[in-house]
Amino acid sequence: MPLIKSVNLSTTAGARTGIDKRPVTEPVEVRAPGPKGIGGSGLVGDRIHKLKHHGGDDQAVYAYAREDLDLWAAQLGKPLTDGMFGENLTTTGIDVTNALIGERWRIGEQLVLEVSVPRIPCSVFAKWLDERGWVKTFTQRAIPGAYLRVITPGTVRAGDSVDVVHRPDHDVTIGLAFRALTTERDLLPRLLAANALPPARDVDIT
Repeated sequence: MPLIKSVNLSTTAGARTGIDKRPVTEPVEVRAPGPKGIGGSGLVGDRIHKLKHHGGDDQAVYAYAREDLDLWAAQLGKPLTDGMFGENLTTTGIDVTNALIGERWRIGEQLVLEVSVPRIPCSVFAKWLDERGWVKTFTQRAIPGAYLRVITPGTVRAGDSVDVVHRPDHDVTIGLAFRALTTERDLLPRLLAANALPPARDVDIT
């Protein structure tokens, strides 16, 4: 059964980045944060820095699969804790890379999230992991995790079930969208089927 393994928040006051997220045990309220540049994280209590580049309704929640973290841990030769990639939700039992753009997840009793865009790696991510050539390595592996927007607000906590309640009628997955936006630009026209082309200013592969 697909589950939320952990809910992770960045709560360190004064930090220059919100990528340092740690698991919490209490329920966390989730709501649409508002437009990019104004709204931050969809999780109440989570800190987002540089609102120009992060957060907002289309990047309200970031999910990454525990199974994919384990693949990276084996490749890098070091343990990766839940939240280590800056994800708000560490999942188990759901293939995040093959989630469809526009797919909806009901989490727990009320919260509904919609898969929006893949995560594009940046220099902050590379510095945080302290891995040489990390942006290139992460991009080539193409298991980016998914940002989600909030459709129905609610609460989330570790152990909540994840039910896919809607899958749109197209084949544009998070993995395909990521490859189109990074290494396989010839795939970009396919994103039109899912209305998944982001503004050019939101695409950062440096």
